[in-house]
Amino acid sequence: MKRPLKIGIAGLGTVGVGTVRMVQEHGASLSLSAGRDIKISAVSARDKKAERGIDLGSYKWLDNALDLATEPDVDVVVELIGGADGIAKELCQAAIANGKHVVTANKAMIAHHGTALAHACEAAGVSFAYEAAVAGGIPIIKSLREGLAGNRISRVYGILNGTCNYILSAMATDGREFDDVLKECQQLGYAEADPSFDIDGIDAAHKLAILASVAFGSELNFDAVHIEGIRHVSLMDMQFADELGYRIKLLGIASVSENGLEQRVHPCMVPTTSPISHVSGSLNAVVADGDFAETIVHEGPGAGAGPTASAVIADVLDIARGLKVPTFRVPAKDLQQMTPVAMSKHRGAYYVRLMLVDKPGVFADIASALKDHEVSMESVLQRTRDPGEAVPVVMTLHETEEEGVLGALAEIEAIDAVVEQPRMIRIENL
Repeated sequence: MKRPLKIGIAGLGTVGVGTVRMVQEHGASLSLSAGRDIKISAVSARDKKAERGIDLGSYKWLDNALDLATEPDVDVVVELIGGADGIAKELCQAAIANGKHVVTANKAMIAHHGTALAHACEAAGVSFAYEAAVAGGIPIIKSLREGLAGNRISRVYGILNGTCNYILSAMATDGREFDDVLKECQQLGYAEADPSFDIDGIDAAHKLAILASVAFGSELNFDAVHIEGIRHVSLMDMQFADELGYRIKLLGIASVSENGLEQRVHPCMVPTTSPISHVSGSLNAVVADGDFAETIVHEGPGAGAGPTASAVIADVLDIARGLKVPTFRVPAKDLQQMTPVAMSKHRGAYYVRLMLVDKPGVFADIASALKDHEVSMESVLQRTRDPGEAVPVVMTLHETEEEGVLGALAEIEAIDAVVEQPRMIRIENL
């Protein structure tokens, strides 16, 4: 048997502790699978005295995580600190420069610096592995980069944030408003005290940028991702969606066409007949459309100690076996610079909810605004209320270019009888 592969772990939070526990509990089977022993040789975290429920006594403790990059007894640096920049980025760069492999769960760092890191690691002849950065325990990176390597991928999309999916699922199932469910998530520890990273779509956008690079062999371009969160989704929208035969999900969608690369994260109405509409709770799901394999669906837990540690160790095993694959589907030098497709050029169908006072001529004004921007209405739902009260009116619009929809809604919002900002949700017939 080959000499042991020795790993150093930076960050002993939920995922770091899960990773240590997996090596301790499954060390023998991991060694058989890898063809060599997997050993933890060093660890680093901010607080050495914190109670973590695991025995760290046999590992070398380093107060400064950067020292893992030059530690002689470390072959693989496992970076679980997090953050797009700072010590996490410095550690990965230093480890690569010192000829060490890197395994990370850091989606923000990859989304912002992944292309440069790919060039560095491939030049140094080491691996930069990040299965744990996207969709937790779902092996989506391996699936896209290796299992579907013979396919031309045209689209990849999915539910990429468990917190948002939990909130939207609870709203739909329990008939509760967004703020109420979010508060419960925070009390249960499913959401942070400041939940903006999740509910404003940033976390999902980081993951989508990574998936797009792997799926299409393109340079990462996080700045080109259109990002909307779920703060504006109301229970009323949920109820209308159900009536129309849809469910609302926060989706990340990336696709390529002759116009370039479209990357977008936003709430979507998806038909109840679509498999992804039934992915509930905190689960994630990723779907890839290939020209030979056709549509492949991946579903599972997207976060948590066990699933994410499982993905970390899967990467460690690949390194132990000597598996060498390009960081993002193709060698870094061959990554394409794809033209971003502006969201204003997106074509699709739309749900629009208006709150308006029913006055004579108001529907004629709305129809005129739609006509001015060449937008065609498919259906209308209206609720009656007491005279003088604002009435919800829902329209679904035929497939059209988003620029026209936004122009029409700006004109409609200026109508005196419209008392709230129009709410628009894109319809995706997946």
